[in-house]
Order: sequence, then structure tokens, then C-alpha cells
Amino acid sequence: MAGHSKWKNIQNRKGAQDAKRGKLFQKMSKEIFVAAKNGGPDIDTNASLRLVIEKAKSVNVPNDVIKRAVDKASGTSADQNFEEVIYEGYGPGGTAILVYCLTDNRNRTGPNVKVAFNKNGGSLGESGSVNYLFERKGRLFIERTVSIDEDELVSIALEAGVEDIVSTTDGIELITQPTDFIFVKKALEEIGIDCIAANIEMIPAVYTELSVENMRLFDALIDVLEDDDDVQDIYHNASE
Repeated sequence: MAGHSKWKNIQNRKGAQDAKRGKLFQKMSKEIFVAAKNGGPDIDTNASLRLVIEKAKSVNVPNDVIKRAVDKASGTSADQNFEEVIYEGYGPGGTAILVYCLTDNRNRTGPNVKVAFNKNGGSLGESGSVNYLFERKGRLFIERTVSIDEDELVSIALEAGVEDIVSTTDGIELITQPTDFIFVKKALEEIGIDCIAANIEMIPAVYTELSVENMRLFDALIDVLEDDDDVQDIYHNASE
């Protein structure tokens, strides 16, 4: 089926995460804390918490780190408040970028994000300036090393609600509506298939090709943003 596979992006991102493991654990702990505080500590009744914990496990966050974050949400630190703030901007070469933050101080986060854009060939935009270029979708990635009958996988995936399948030499990418994401993931688990990554993300409708120089600037911008403690997720339409 037609589609733009982001398999290499997943591999690259996991490599970067391995190099910044401590900071990654800290960010995931914050996200787990917020999900548990907002919806309670029980993953059976808090779907958001369940998804965040699965996301944390996919990047090898230890169980004790996850447990501490959940316990913290119902303990003496539960009065700590974080809010989600979304920044929209343009990167080098006109790339569209969404920056999702969890912060307890907008006066710190906003200027930091603005400086990151300005110093690396980009600029912040107004709310809604690039968001319309993205659509919220579920994405699941299966490594080619997994032993599967691809015809069986396609049949099960489509029955569970997958709307697009991208097959490459590296792996298989499944795209779903957010409401179908859990059903697809469970259907895969029932036939013994684990995903290397499974998240609900913002997927761009179109991609932007970058020159070598603009790609260098773009990579520098993403590195600075990822290094910011308040930045949780970054979505963009740069073709890599």
C-alpha cells in the first residue's frame, strides 16, 4: 500500500535516545506522572497511562522508574502541576515542526524554544500555522526480523482497523486511526507479534526535501530541542 515510511526515523531516534538515556528517562517519568495524576494509577481504567507506559517500555525505561513516577503522582508531590504546551514553527528549508512540551513554567519554556528555532535557521509561528499540515494517527512498527506470515499479518491488521501498510526491507509500518490503535495493537499481541515502536503521533500530509546544508541546520535544531527538559515530542515533515 502507498505511504511514506518513517522506519529510518525510528531507528535514528532510538539511537539518539540510547545516547541520552538519563534525559529520556526523566522525560518519560514526567509524562507518566502527568498521565497518572490526570487519570489515576490504574492502567485498566486509564488508557492514557497505559499507552505512556508502553511507550516508556519501548525505549527501555526500567520498571522501577515507571513505578516511581506512578507512585509520585498519588503521593506528596502530586500537587506539582505540568501543562502541555504546543509550539508551531518553521525549520530550515521551510520544514513544518510541532514541538510538544510538558512544563511547569511557560516563561522558561517558550523563550528556550524560540531561541532554538532562531539560532538554527528557523522561526516560531502562530498557533495553527503548521498544525493543519499534520493528522493524528496511530503508528506501529514491526521489525523484519520478526518471524511472521506477511499475508496473515495484513489480513489481521486490516480486520482490526489498519488503514495503511508500508512494507520495506527493514520492517512493516501500520497506520491507524487513533480510535483503532489499541485494537490493532491487541490483535498483533494475540498472534505473538511485538512492535519495536507503537505510538499515537502527528503524521504530516506532505514531506519537504532538504538540501545538505539545510539538513545540517535542521538536525542541529532538532538536537537542541530534544536536549530541552521540557520538550516531550517533536513532529516534522522533513524527508529523511
